Amino acid sequence: MSFVLVVIAWCLLFVLAWPLALLAIFLLPLLWLLSLPFRALGVVVEALFAFIKAILFLPARLLGHRG
Repeated sequence: MSFVLVVIAWCLLFVLAWPLALLAIFLLPLLWLLSLPFRALGVVVEALFAFIKAILFLPARLLGHRG
């Protein structure tokens, strides 16, 4: 459903301002490719925080704390 809304919005933009629509259709994949390393970094940082949390709460879990 969301893809249909994006296509309709792009068609509307194409009718109102076709140079901007063409610029968007060429630049959005490039911006998506440029954002991939930052997404990967976000996954790594999130995993690192989960690992640190697991290490910090390990003594409490070994002592039987249910939380």
